[in-house]
Amino acid sequence: MALAVQALAQNTANQSSPAQTSVPAATKRVIVVSLEDRKLALVEDGQVRKIYTVAVGKPSTPSPVGTFTIERRVANPTYHHEGKTVPPGPRNPVGTRWMGLSKHGYGIHGTNEPRSIGKAASHGCIRMAKADLEELYPLVSEGDTVELVGQRNQETAQLFGSGENPAPDTTIQPAATLTATAVPAIREQVPAANANSTEKANAAGHAVATVVVLAELL
Repeated sequence: MALAVQALAQNTANQSSPAQTSVPAATKRVIVVSLEDRKLALVEDGQVRKIYTVAVGKPSTPSPVGTFTIERRVANPTYHHEGKTVPPGPRNPVGTRWMGLSKHGYGIHGTNEPRSIGKAASHGCIRMAKADLEELYPLVSEGDTVELVGQRNQETAQLFGSGENPAPDTTIQPAATLTATAVPAIREQVPAANANSTEKANAAGHAVATVVVLAELL
């Protein structure tokens, strides 16, 4: 069963610093996760920018397969479940960053169990090591495509098949094999209910954004 998480995020000076600033929206970004390889690749305009080792869903609670989008990004979330509150910090089950997907209840986040990275260990979400998560977070934006691939195919073979990470800026050819690059079409498929799941920050940029999601954790 999904766990209830309330993520509270506040725009602070730190979030407006260069380390927290997203790259331009004009860049076509695809996050490709190979569940079989337990790897995540950030692909920009057809080129590999970063590859990370991640934890994926265990057999009893597998990660979903398909093409989704990033619906929300929350820095330093506060975790709530069954009356228990865990503030931001090393004991927080979702770590320091949350990137919620258009697949309701799933996201890319950190973990308070770092030894699970590289394993099939989660309840369905994609877990990342703290340093990797905080590096990836400012490199992506809401609306970016996330492709979760269950079994190896031509695309993931190009990215991960050699067992070695491609060097940054390695071109993935042809770019059309990245089937998730049709971002506008994907956005049209996002259920309307998801659009109402976030209370957006006010125009002044300093209000608290409250996000209530069902997240597969631990």
